[in-house]
Amino acid sequence: MSHEAPHHVAPGHDAPHYLAARVQRALAEDERTYELGIRVDIRGDQLFLRGQVECDERRRLVAAVAEDTAPGLRVHNEVTVVEVREPGEEEAL
Repeated sequence: MSHEAPHHVAPGHDAPHYLAARVQRALAEDERTYELGIRVDIRGDQLFLRGQVECDERRRLVAAVAEDTAPGLRVHNEVTVVEVREPGEEEAL
């Protein structure tokens, strides 16, 4: 039997790691995004999104899904857009 004090979370509020996991799952499963490579960090009432996507529209949608999944948190979208090249294209050096 443990004598540690239980970790309580206010009703209606998940622990940060559970909320981060829920946002990551939403980003992976939402038809607007289907993004697996976005990292979600929560600090207090701040939600940070980090990773890479292929276009500005996808970056905007990632933030929208996070806002829908975690209303009340301030979303910081630090996701970057990377150029996606077709296979076989030569890279200019």
